[in-house]
Amino acid sequence: MPFHFRFGPADLLRCRFSISPRWETQEAVRVLLDQRRHAYHLPWLRGIRTAAAGLDLRPLWLLMPRTGHNPDFLSPPPTGPSVTFEEELARVRAADPQEAREDLRRSLVCTPGALESEAGRRMLADPERAVQELADLYEQAWRALVAPHWPRLRALLEADILFHSRRLAAGGLEALFDGLHPDLSWSGNTLSIARRGHHDRSLDGQGLLLMPSAFVWPEVVGGYDPPWQPTLVYPARGIGALWTAPAGPAPRALARLLGRARADVLCALTEPASTTALAHRLSLAPSTVSAHLKTLQQAGLLIPSRHGHQILYERTPLAIALTGGSESSPPGQSNPSGAHPAPPAFEERGSGGGAPEAVRAQPGERRKGG
Repeated sequence: MPFHFRFGPADLLRCRFSISPRWETQEAVRVLLDQRRHAYHLPWLRGIRTAAAGLDLRPLWLLMPRTGHNPDFLSPPPTGPSVTFEEELARVRAADPQEAREDLRRSLVCTPGALESEAGRRMLADPERAVQELADLYEQAWRALVAPHWPRLRALLEADILFHSRRLAAGGLEALFDGLHPDLSWSGNTLSIARRGHHDRSLDGQGLLLMPSAFVWPEVVGGYDPPWQPTLVYPARGIGALWTAPAGPAPRALARLLGRARADVLCALTEPASTTALAHRLSLAPSTVSAHLKTLQQAGLLIPSRHGHQILYERTPLAIALTGGSESSPPGQSNPSGAHPAPPAFEERGSGGGAPEAVRAQPGERRKGG
């Protein structure tokens, strides 16, 4: 039976996008546990191997069943379009211990042996302490696994939101949902997720929060029980190229025309990106990149657009022609570099730290929320 989100008139006006660094941290931890998710992240996995070996992530893995309930208080939906990890973690630490205990219990029963394990019993015996210890673990995971790569990850997620916002503007919700994930379908006033345990949720005027994720592939995740805002997490476009090395230097002719540094900035904008993301990608000072972006914009080669507190830059058709690149697929057309290409062959590796048997993900598909 599919998972249903039922929209009312007010919900159609309250759909929004957001980015969650805390969610990305959670899903990065899950990638270490679930080898199905390794395919697109092998370079990242190799890079964080030493850092991951220094973390004991077993208490978090204990709360990550392949199918069933995942604790909502550990990943509250973002309250705005762009929040910091610190802001999100403060909300986790402020969770009510008794509500958290029930959330933990519902999750533990979904993994065979977890409820009876020493770690599981300890969480339920002292939920106040468990909340703080789990938050501490996520903070360690953020700093070791995600924060060093956040400019690159954020650039990918922001570019995805810009693309789908244009689909929404061009074709409405039906066009938007049609392009997010193959398991999603829109009919009448209902958004359905195929191949999930049965769940029927009326949005009740809260609208739907849409969050792209670099680490959730190959799944699309829907859920959160009341009173949390209903949320849909889907794989971001372009994850196949997320960890690829930067493109080579700009063509010589273009470098002679614009100058080597500005030509490199222009060629690096294969997807819309912010000043900070480009500076990280090109190993340049943000002030230097900002000056080049301003010059390229004044020359009619870039278009800026605001997303939350960030300004993203993308190439104009003239710039695309100069760089020899191609535009992203417009709404309604196929996108070979999107979020759902055929996965590359898996490289069999351990799952970072080696989860004990009772903690390993079980066969089947996971579903967020009840």
